[in-house]
Amino acid sequence: MYTILKKMIVCAAAAVALSYSPGACQAQSRPNIIIIYTDDVGYGDVGCYGATGVKTPNIDALAAQGLRFTDAHCTAATCTPSRVSLLTGSYAFRNKAAILPGDAPLLIRPGTPTLPGMLQKEGYKTAVVGKWHLGLGSGNINWNGDISPGPLEIGFDYSYLLPATADRVPTVYIEDHRMVNADATDPLAVSYEKKIGNEPTGLEQPGLLRMKADTQHSNTIVNGISRIGYQTGGKKAWWKDEDFAMIFTAKAKQFINTNKDRPFFLYFSLTDIHVPRSPNPAFVGKTAMGPRGDAIVEMDWCVGEIMKEIQQLGISKNTLIIFSSDNGPVLNDGYEDLAVEKLGSHKPAGPFRGGKYSAFEGGTRVPVIVSWPGAIKPGASEAMVSQVDWYASFARLVHHELAGNEAPDSFDMLAALLGTSNKGRDTMLEESGTLAIRAKEWKYIRPIAQKGPLWMKNKKIETGFMHVDQLYNLQSDKGEQRNIANEHQEITDALKQQLKKAKQRPTRPGWTGQGK
Repeated sequence: MYTILKKMIVCAAAAVALSYSPGACQAQSRPNIIIIYTDDVGYGDVGCYGATGVKTPNIDALAAQGLRFTDAHCTAATCTPSRVSLLTGSYAFRNKAAILPGDAPLLIRPGTPTLPGMLQKEGYKTAVVGKWHLGLGSGNINWNGDISPGPLEIGFDYSYLLPATADRVPTVYIEDHRMVNADATDPLAVSYEKKIGNEPTGLEQPGLLRMKADTQHSNTIVNGISRIGYQTGGKKAWWKDEDFAMIFTAKAKQFINTNKDRPFFLYFSLTDIHVPRSPNPAFVGKTAMGPRGDAIVEMDWCVGEIMKEIQQLGISKNTLIIFSSDNGPVLNDGYEDLAVEKLGSHKPAGPFRGGKYSAFEGGTRVPVIVSWPGAIKPGASEAMVSQVDWYASFARLVHHELAGNEAPDSFDMLAALLGTSNKGRDTMLEESGTLAIRAKEWKYIRPIAQKGPLWMKNKKIETGFMHVDQLYNLQSDKGEQRNIANEHQEITDALKQQLKKAKQRPTRPGWTGQGK
């Protein structure tokens, strides 16, 4: 067994290099590309992946006309790192990416090669609509003035954003470089260090709250919900959570309509189903699972609206859609919204152990559906694929030759994504409070010296962070219940060394760190 594994690891780079050979998968045209990126949606939260407590007819329809992946992964068990990897083709730990406060500077600095920037160079109009959470500006943001650098400086032509997350201030929309509905007579101020202004907080006036929150989420109250951080002023710009789906979907459809006659790339980053879950009244009560279930229904509606828009415009056969999530599921994550109490038989992570924040499979194994009518044969794929590979794969799709400094960890998996090959990755890294490596059916989790990073404190979740080596065989133990590291010491040591090597240097064949 060890000999086979060692041979597989040694030959991994060579196998990937073969996928770059000319003619391996030639696209017939340069399609529009839409990434629908959901938040905290687990493997088992979607109907076609086995959801029992909620129906998702639009996502299921997308899967029925496309390819549904059963071993697909985001790169990290939390949101900001996964988004960094998706947009840069680099494992986020190389940039020391972590969950950001709402006033953090732009994490992906101008000049960094990005997926939207690459597509922009190839003639695409590019946009991001929805949740951002990658920072803005360069520190000490003036929210009432020009907010830059941001998405427009790293490859997007248009942006309409929620700056961080719905549970963090500032609770305003940002369009391109400006705060929407800014009022010069009532400037917005934000602080993550101390209370500013006279706005009530959740700790001071809990009677104003629609849902109870933990201490971290009990700062400034907006729309009856307390948030992380403090803000004052800018009242005309404050959002209403129930409007997210409607506003963001309308902006996404507007971008699609405006650019229907030319290639476009849309990164449609939904706020659902992240806390605080406050779905539009149109979706309240649609499930027996409470706000979390209703938010899944709202998410499915957003997907359906995008599908209808491209169909009505007659561009569905020239539009590739990828649906996925930024990390695994979480139930009560700072707010009491009955997510646990009303869960019933529903299994958010499906058959896998763990969820958001976790080193186990439930932390990063997420739904991935790829649809391109007429180009992708409907079905299911067991190929192991990672979101970090979307950069190199789309580069192949649009016939872009990667420079030496682009997409450091991104492999060309276009053939797997389009279903013309069932070969995925041989190895890949997964990031949580520690690092893990997958090699075919084997998974090794590196031990750490503490139970979790500081931002994990007081969270009642299963992290899988232990002080010993962990090794699992996912073919025989899908739920990662039996640590067999001591029984297979040679495999454990081999994967440990492979992980160390991959951590030290970018993994993409052809990466040199130098531009053209």
